[in-house]
This record gives sequence, C-alpha cells and structure tokens, in this order.
Amino acid sequence: MSNPWGVLFDWDGVVIDSSSQHERSWELLASERGLILPEGHFKAGFGKKNEVIIPALGWGDELALVHELADRKEDLYRQLVAAEGVTVLPGARELLIALKEAGIPRAVGSSTPRGNLDALFAATGLDAFFDQVVCGSDVLHGKPDPEVFLKGADLLGLPTHRCLVIEDAFAGIEAARRGGMKVVGVATTNPLSSLGECDLAVETLLEVTPSKLAALLN
Repeated sequence: MSNPWGVLFDWDGVVIDSSSQHERSWELLASERGLILPEGHFKAGFGKKNEVIIPALGWGDELALVHELADRKEDLYRQLVAAEGVTVLPGARELLIALKEAGIPRAVGSSTPRGNLDALFAATGLDAFFDQVVCGSDVLHGKPDPEVFLKGADLLGLPTHRCLVIEDAFAGIEAARRGGMKVVGVATTNPLSSLGECDLAVETLLEVTPSKLAALLN
C-alpha cells in the first residue's frame, strides 16, 4: 500500500451493542451497595472509564474503593452478557471483513476493560478481524483524552493523520479530534443530528465502505 491508512474502532455502540447490560449492571451495583444513580447518569458516562464515572456519580474517589466498585460492576456486566449474549451491530462484521480483505489495518480503541473484551471476542469471534487491541486497562487517561487512539495508531505503525476513528460517544469523538484523526460517527447512542463534529455521520455501518473511508483521508 503506497500511502497506508488504518481504522480504529470503538467497541461498545460501534461493533457490538451491550448497552442494556451495561446500564443494568450499574443499576444492580447501585442496588447491591445502596447507592444513588443520578438521572441521566448512563448517557453522561458512556464511553468513559469507570475510574472517571464512579467519582462523577458521587460514590467516592478513594482509589481502592473506586477499583472495587469498577471490578464488581464489570463482573455483573459479564454475568449478564454470559446469560443473554450480545448483538453485533448492523454492518460491523461486513465492514471488518471488507477492510481485512483490502489489507487495511484495524484496531480496537475502547474504554472497555480487557476482561470484557476477551469474553466478547470469545462470544463473537470478532478478534479475528483486529490487528491490535487497546482497552481501558492499557491507558492511564480515558476518553475524551486521545491516549487510547494515539496508542492504537502507534501499534498499527501509522501516523495519526492516516487513521480514522469510528465512534458513537461524544467522549470518543472528542478524543479522536484531540488526537488529530478523522472521525466517523454512528448514531447508535446519540441522534444523527448531534454528530455534526464528525467528518462522516451514519445511522449504521451498513452505509460505510473502505472506499468511503479512504475518500475522507484523500
């Protein structure tokens, strides 16, 4: 490839949809510990690391407590996923296949903990379509900090201006922008009309092809 480029995929809300299990795991944790969940908490925290979400909820900021609550939340989430399975979002598998066949490097850039990704890869087989994976456990700063995408680009061996990010969450879109990358927004979590900051906004990944992505970089 004379001028190589790559794609960094956010995970939940872009490749798979397990938002209902995430939301319910927060509710189960709150009920279990007698904690209060503020109105609109789930959307406000979407795409961010638990270490950011938990203090923002007012549940405490002592590191050991935050880690304990974060681990328990993800344990509850994995139990729900194991019981119910997850949905691969429309067009995600097709786009990944097309990119792989075209030889375009692909990486996951997600706030999701490694244990969740491993469980979901096992359930979906989608790990076969990614060259690299960067998750919440691999970075110090979660989105909207661009660290996860900068690390993904580095692992793919590409400069940031030759990488596209596919995101659904505002925190992730901001992270991609701050990392100097083009962004494709998918209207999974937020309405299409709210994705004006993106270079391309789509209802689903069924609208996206490798040639459409290449056109954004040229």
